[in-house]
Amino acid sequence: MDSPNTLAFIGGGNMTTALVLGLQREPTPLSVMIAEPSDLRREQLAALFPNARVVADNREAVRHADVVILAVKPQVLPDVARDLRSVLSHQPLIISIAAGITTSRLADWLGENQPIVRAMPNTPALVGSAATGLFATPRVDASGRDLAERVLRSVGLVTWLEDESLLDAVTALSGSGPAYVFLLMEAMEAAGEQLGLKSDDARLLCLQTVFGAAKLALESEDGPARLREKVTSPGGTTQAAIEVLERANFRELMEHAMQAAANRARELGGDET
Repeated sequence: MDSPNTLAFIGGGNMTTALVLGLQREPTPLSVMIAEPSDLRREQLAALFPNARVVADNREAVRHADVVILAVKPQVLPDVARDLRSVLSHQPLIISIAAGITTSRLADWLGENQPIVRAMPNTPALVGSAATGLFATPRVDASGRDLAERVLRSVGLVTWLEDESLLDAVTALSGSGPAYVFLLMEAMEAAGEQLGLKSDDARLLCLQTVFGAAKLALESEDGPARLREKVTSPGGTTQAAIEVLERANFRELMEHAMQAAANRARELGGDET
């Protein structure tokens, strides 16, 4: 694993697309193979990534790979992983991005000696702005951790976790988090239209407001609470709005929503298959 040069992606969906695009921007791009069962999708991937080899057979893709990225739905991963076991004797680095599937279950399916990294990226990977939590089993050496970080950092920020169970919290916070923001944006746009704004104007103002708020938070030394205080003048318009949200138990509602997401991640990890 000192000089890994081939990555095999199992599954040709959006996250694979994002990661391959990110890796192509690297100064020294890695060799890429993509296994995808759909004929139409294989054609699309081959056109999008002419330097990648796109195949239908998962085992063909991983047979000589240094890194195998499991990018399929959690529900189909058990069958996919068991099918790969016989061709993983060379012990490539395994990176799984399947929500909720633990490294112990992956080891059961793939083989106990496989070095495994679990990754929880989110959909902003599609624009190079992902937030990803990573966990490595003890069989992953320093070079394997560096390589996993290189792969995921190609699409955004990464952070390592020493406790695998915390990946359920990562799933609830950043994995599902974009959907919370999109729902907020839906509500803000709709409310803006109810107040008389044209649809296009409401959309533009909402998009820039969310982008600007995130950019300000990223670049400021102040935390979100302090930034909120700075924009909330006593007796002003923002305070009137915030008071409505607080009376509606906005914080408690968000806590319940994220707890539900974390619980579901644990359920996915504990399903009998």
